[in-house]
Amino acid sequence: MKVRVIINPSSGRQTIQKQAKQIIDKLVKDKTFRQVDIVQTTGAGDAFEAARDFQPWQTDLVMAVGGDGTVNEVVNGLMAGRHMQTPLSILPAGTVNDFAYSMDIPRETDAYCDMLRKFKTRRVDVGRAGEKYFLNVAAGGVLTDVAYKTPSEAKTVLGQLAYLINGAIDLPGQLWQTVSVEIISEQRTISEEIMLFIVSNTKSVGGFRNLAPSASVDDGLLDVLVVHKMNWYDFLPLLVKLMNGEHITHKGISYFQTDHLKVLCKDACNVPLDLDGEEGGSLPVEITVKKQAIPLIIS
Repeated sequence: MKVRVIINPSSGRQTIQKQAKQIIDKLVKDKTFRQVDIVQTTGAGDAFEAARDFQPWQTDLVMAVGGDGTVNEVVNGLMAGRHMQTPLSILPAGTVNDFAYSMDIPRETDAYCDMLRKFKTRRVDVGRAGEKYFLNVAAGGVLTDVAYKTPSEAKTVLGQLAYLINGAIDLPGQLWQTVSVEIISEQRTISEEIMLFIVSNTKSVGGFRNLAPSASVDDGLLDVLVVHKMNWYDFLPLLVKLMNGEHITHKGISYFQTDHLKVLCKDACNVPLDLDGEEGGSLPVEITVKKQAIPLIIS
């Protein structure tokens, strides 16, 4: 097959280029790959352009090598280029890798090669927030900016610990900075001050592996989780429940599924939107889902 490999060399602990080369060499040697086009990103937008700018006859597979942000750019590029029939393969190389974890994508070289040889696909939903797409999550509020505020150098050296450190530094100051929003859907309307909202396509968000327990990646629905305004003494026990996946019944949580919602600011406010760990504009936003939009290579 002909494959376009889009690599973010700064993702994860900077060992991913070596692993990607091993995978490519193995698959070229056994003739699984007939032609390989490698694109190394150097800045924002490169992965988007590489995934958008090709003709269908030029490649049988797009392979995204990087973290959630790189995968987000690739998905946006595929959607913008109308390449919804071209299979996507993800080699997780970032710090959290929520989507790859949820899909049980192998990280070990031989297992990953076996997955590509079998070429089994599953069509997965893609969320849309305004004019941008997301594969895993759209979110706003307390600590939802940690992913893109954490320096890439810190992510490389410290891994997920970098997120925890930045989150711990920001938490005391952000805890009282609630946002006054109106969340509107057919299933539920919420109009009040909240700490944060999360709209997820999979169970795993921000390293919390069961944050949206009812989520399915191909059901045409998004899982909405809202953390309502609460004091410090209520919030700390909630963090423990979040770690254990026991948070859904907490009195400060609202959780429902929908395929269409709007999130508006009730007062004059500037609430940034996080899309797959990247900056995605700000409120207000209309969020929808395109059911089973792209084929994903799975094990």
